[in-house]
Amino acid sequence: MLDREWRPPFLLDLYGVLAPLRRGRGDPTWRTAGDGGVIWRASTTPDGPATVAIRRRADGGEHGTVRATGWGPGAGWELDRLPSLLGADDDPSAFAAHHPVVADAVRRRPGLRLGSSGRVWDALLPAVLEQKVTGVEAHRSFRELARRFGEPAPGPGGVVPHGMRTPPTPGRVREIPVWEWHRAGVDHARRSAILHAALVAHRLEDAARVGGEQGRVLLRRVRGIGVWTAAEVAQRVWGDPDAVSFGDFHIPSTVGWALLGHDLDDAGLLDVLAPYAPQRQRAVRYVEASGFRRPRFGPRFSPRDYRAM
Repeated sequence: MLDREWRPPFLLDLYGVLAPLRRGRGDPTWRTAGDGGVIWRASTTPDGPATVAIRRRADGGEHGTVRATGWGPGAGWELDRLPSLLGADDDPSAFAAHHPVVADAVRRRPGLRLGSSGRVWDALLPAVLEQKVTGVEAHRSFRELARRFGEPAPGPGGVVPHGMRTPPTPGRVREIPVWEWHRAGVDHARRSAILHAALVAHRLEDAARVGGEQGRVLLRRVRGIGVWTAAEVAQRVWGDPDAVSFGDFHIPSTVGWALLGHDLDDAGLLDVLAPYAPQRQRAVRYVEASGFRRPRFGPRFSPRDYRAM
């Protein structure tokens, strides 16, 4: 067991910064305890699996102290990266709001920063699973793959929440039989993209060190990884403030209704976000954090169940 305390030199919205790493309800790599006061994460690292519990501790300082406790071979790697994970490498000071919804979110959420996990594989696997399917489908697939092929989260029983698992490693993913992918509801296209990524996973970690657009280009060299997937990874792994998820089913309409009062396509999204470059993703993040919900005009999209095909 390893411990680390860190005093952030800025206001910190702990849950808001870490929330993008959670993959839906029931994510076995994520738990909260104590009414959300403790956030548990299970991850893979270059040194092996790790479990980390992160909590705020009020100590009279201006911004309080964050305490993290880690278990497993990768605990030291995770604790070394704690400030980066919580947004210490992010600099929102140059961001300027150009729409009332964004300006209001900036005012109400001063502790919202873009964290960087530093681990490409853990973000890439669920991102590929989310390609061209509903969130419900993708989260179910990730949940089932992690439960069956991830490792038990390191740490003592009775301390680490029951049932926590790490994401499956690239090596373990390459061993999954075809019928198990089908059982998890993963179609051929996504399975193929994941397997191609697993073959070069050690090289893809370089994208986190390169960062920015170059990092996204590196990811897109893998067959089956396009602009949307690379952006989803960049947002979480190196806190890329300009990596917008173009091609997303929801984002253009959500941003369009929030900022302009009508729906948008990707071309319209590109136009409306142009004043925010090179921090366009930060603007999207503020829209999402504002609590705005676009009007609903029809039935919700029904998830497909590939297991029944």
